[in-house]
Amino acid sequence: MSDAAAVIDRLPVLPRAVLYDWDNTLVDNWGTVRAALNHALVTFGHPAWTEEEARERIKQSLRDSFPRIFGERWTDARDLFYAYFEAHHLEHLRPLPGAESLLRGFAERGIYQAVVSNKTGRFLRAEADALGWTGYFGRLVGAQDAEFDKPHGAPVLMALEPANISPGPDVWFVGDADIDMECAHGVGMVPVLIGAGEGSGFTRFPPAHQYDTCHALFGLVGSGGDTISDDQ
Repeated sequence: MSDAAAVIDRLPVLPRAVLYDWDNTLVDNWGTVRAALNHALVTFGHPAWTEEEARERIKQSLRDSFPRIFGERWTDARDLFYAYFEAHHLEHLRPLPGAESLLRGFAERGIYQAVVSNKTGRFLRAEADALGWTGYFGRLVGAQDAEFDKPHGAPVLMALEPANISPGPDVWFVGDADIDMECAHGVGMVPVLIGAGEGSGFTRFPPAHQYDTCHALFGLVGSGGDTISDDQ
C-alpha cells in the first residue's frame, strides 16, 4: 500500500465514491479558459472580463451560459471559443497541489472515482489523458455528455452508473464553486469544498467540509467518530 493510501485509510469513515469537479479543483487551466472566452467576447463587441468577473461568471456550461451572453450569435461565439481553447488548452494544463496523491490514495483503497465537469467532455477527457489520470476514473462526464449539465443531477447519475452506485450520503462531491455544492445538495451527496469558494451561493448550499487544497484533504487524519474533521 502506498503512503497515499495509508493516509486515507486513517480517515474515520471512507466514502463509497468520490466525484470531482475538474478545473480549479484538480487542475489549473484557468488562464486558457479565460483567454478563450475573452477572445470570443471581444470578437463580438463585448468588453473582456477581468479576472474577478471571469471567476464569478465561468461556472455554468457553455450551452447554458453562451445564449445568455451572446444571444442569437451564441453558436458562432461557441465555435470561436472552442477553436481557441482546443489550440491552447494542453499547453498550460497543470495538476493542483496534492491532486494526484489524493486520486491515487482513493484508487488504492478501492473507492470509485469519477468527474462531473462543465468543461466540454472531449476537452476534459483529452486533459485527463495528457496527465495520465484517465485510469483513476470510472467515468469522466463533461458538458453536453448528459441530457443536462451541472448543477442538474443528470451528469451525476451518468458518472456513478459504471459502479452501480446511487448518489447519497456515502458519496462525496469535491469542488471549488457554489455550483458544485448546489449539485451535491440537489442529489443528497456530501459537499466538500476545496479552496476559498467561487461564487455567492454558499448560504443556500453550504459545504459540509472545507479544505484549502487537495493536499490538505489528502493529509487529513480524522480525530475519531463518524465524520471527518471540518478543518485542517
